[in-house]
Amino acid sequence: MIESQGSAVTVRGKNRLRNGRYREIWPAVFLLPAIFMLGVVFVFPLISVVKFSFYAGRVGDLAPVGFANYYNLLHDSVFLIAIKNNLKLLITAPVSVALALTISLILYEGVKGWRTYRIIVFIPYIIPGTVVGLSFSYLLQQSGILNTVLNRLHLSKLALDWLGNGALSIYSVGGLLIWSQLGFSVIALTAALLSLPQEVNEAAIVDGASKWQKQRYVIIPQLKNTIQFLFVLQIINALAWVFPYVFTLTRGGPGNSSMVMDLFIWQYGFSLGSVGYASAAAVYLLGLSGIFIYLYSRIRRNQEEL
Repeated sequence: MIESQGSAVTVRGKNRLRNGRYREIWPAVFLLPAIFMLGVVFVFPLISVVKFSFYAGRVGDLAPVGFANYYNLLHDSVFLIAIKNNLKLLITAPVSVALALTISLILYEGVKGWRTYRIIVFIPYIIPGTVVGLSFSYLLQQSGILNTVLNRLHLSKLALDWLGNGALSIYSVGGLLIWSQLGFSVIALTAALLSLPQEVNEAAIVDGASKWQKQRYVIIPQLKNTIQFLFVLQIINALAWVFPYVFTLTRGGPGNSSMVMDLFIWQYGFSLGSVGYASAAAVYLLGLSGIFIYLYSRIRRNQEEL
């Protein structure tokens, strides 16, 4: 009798162990399709890009050249201009986040019709980049709508050649980037604000804090993680997601004054067919974006350890 009870206990233990193993395996089974698609869409193309960066020539007629593409890019004046322009566009990150934070705080204070205003601000984000670029090309031309309005208001000194002036073209692209990406940041910050515990705000009011003090010392510190995430996201946008705006607005001109890295990659990879050269430029762009992502992860990790 004792032996039978012991064997029954052993069987139950084995069943529990088997069930525990199944429970550990099943989540991985459900994740396999997502992992497979991630590999097909991201990992395989990334490996291919790195592989092609060590070759020269067109597809089907590639010859290995080692690190020659990487070396030549560092001595390519157009590519260096593209890097400088992308770095100039990084200024759009703090400007965009600051504007979004300001608008979100105004909406959070319960201004009448704030839901409608939130939708209006979000609309530019859902408009395709090519449509935005074409629309602003008509707006910012030397004889475009903006300059026409400024001239009629007797503000001719402000009516500049926004797209034809090499010193202004990249900043015109930056302004367009801020306008188109602002809506997402406003929605994200507004959602974060609405999820904050009201007890803290009420306690600040009871303690006699003014509206500015409540926002500066109570509300904004609670949005730190969201602000940091949006800041990094806008940096990545400024580095790798400006192609549709530049392509439709300036085509990298005048000259190469508004050339950016993703437009440079498109020109050599698709227009000129130099796959290896374009792939090496893409690796540089990936590395530059990876630096900012790494810095963000380090900052988050240090904050969590405090």
